[in-house]
Amino acid sequence: MGNLHEECGVFGVYSRKTDDLASMAYYGLFALQHRGQESAGIAVNDDGVFTYAKGEGLVSEVFHRDKLGGLGRGNIAVGHVRYATTGAKLLQNIQPLIVNHNKGRMALCHNGNLSNSYELRTMLEGKGAIFHTTTDSEVISYIIVQERLKQDSIEKAVAAAMDIIEGAYSLVISSPRKLIAARDPHGFRPLCYGETEDGKIVFASESCALDAVGAKLVRDLLPGEIVIVDENGMRTDTSHCGKTDKRFCVFEYIYFARPDSVIDGASVSASRRNAGRFLAIEHPVEADIVIGVPDSGLEAAIGYAREAGIPYAIGFTKNKYIGRTFIAPEQSQRTEGVGIKLNPIREVVNGKRVVMIDDSIVRGTTCRHIANLLWQAGAKEIHMRVSAPPFICPCYYGTDIDSADNLIANHMSVEEIAKEIGVTSLGYLSIENTRLLTGKDTGFCTACFGGGYATKVPDGLAKNRFEMKIHPCYNESD
Repeated sequence: MGNLHEECGVFGVYSRKTDDLASMAYYGLFALQHRGQESAGIAVNDDGVFTYAKGEGLVSEVFHRDKLGGLGRGNIAVGHVRYATTGAKLLQNIQPLIVNHNKGRMALCHNGNLSNSYELRTMLEGKGAIFHTTTDSEVISYIIVQERLKQDSIEKAVAAAMDIIEGAYSLVISSPRKLIAARDPHGFRPLCYGETEDGKIVFASESCALDAVGAKLVRDLLPGEIVIVDENGMRTDTSHCGKTDKRFCVFEYIYFARPDSVIDGASVSASRRNAGRFLAIEHPVEADIVIGVPDSGLEAAIGYAREAGIPYAIGFTKNKYIGRTFIAPEQSQRTEGVGIKLNPIREVVNGKRVVMIDDSIVRGTTCRHIANLLWQAGAKEIHMRVSAPPFICPCYYGTDIDSADNLIANHMSVEEIAKEIGVTSLGYLSIENTRLLTGKDTGFCTACFGGGYATKVPDGLAKNRFEMKIHPCYNESD
């Protein structure tokens, strides 16, 4: 609830026979809707003929029955839901990106963020490349196409591109004959695959999307792994595996992923309950009830309540018809959205000493508004506990935290933040216990908490840096 922007979600399916894969992709993306609510797209490949549709809005808004039916049948489909971590909210930025080159066509879906995208784009433009989007995903597509002209297969081109691009990327790619999935060598972002009873191979950002289309989870891709599926079956390229330490984004467990997903063998739901349990041990307090801020704070609140022996209660009702508050681009809109989205249950909190569990504090504005709602509902005390450490550094790998200046923890102490947001006390989860959410230290990236970056990062990296290449006075309404 701390104004974090969502990731993206990718989906891909391969069938040996022509089938209605557009509908399958639709349901897969529907399950991944929490990962991106700005836009959605699906591309269907029927023996090398690509048909695609994409647009702004939720999956259900973009794909009405006629549009979905217009995609036809095929043996490969890829899909994407997006929140803009790099590149503005523009129609041309919506994925899948469809690329034509002299060795065929390619549809690419990307979750993550390149840390060397500006450098690569500048290099490509210097060689005459013309970009049609303002995303780093198009940089990836250019690099892959360049390598494809040198290599004798798409999988070799992807492998060669992985020697050039840096940062976070989970990719699902359709060539005319193959479905390719790849995960960066650090494994920043999730990517798994499963199989349906009739033999379809399905890739998705989270296992919940496999469940939605009737596929059984087989495993997660290894960091650095490339998986290729075609008429000859499935094979893998592990030449990039084990070359560097794993740095999986811990916020997938804390916030981004759906609680019913299993990532790298660990339950997201159980990890959030562990966060609450650790919080109760680190920051105990005498209180009457424990409540969670929907949705990701609920599981942590259950864990806190069980460990502390304090009753758990549902303290907020949530308007299920409103998307996550941070999809509104302006801070004023985000704050207004909280009041429409959440409302405290007065009977539950009135006269009570309340422990309120949330997943993060970024700027503090949203938390202050939520605390005010509880005070107005009659809370006697509000003890806020956060299931993550304080943000003190920007993220370059897909979480939209692009300026240390915007992070409240860089300007105030814990006591000062508590006063600023209007709570009785405040406690954050320690980095040490954050690394143990799954029961063991599995190599999480904790760079945004001051844990150090896994790759070299450029200076002055801003979210919409590519817009400046279009026009210094760029405006979306132009």
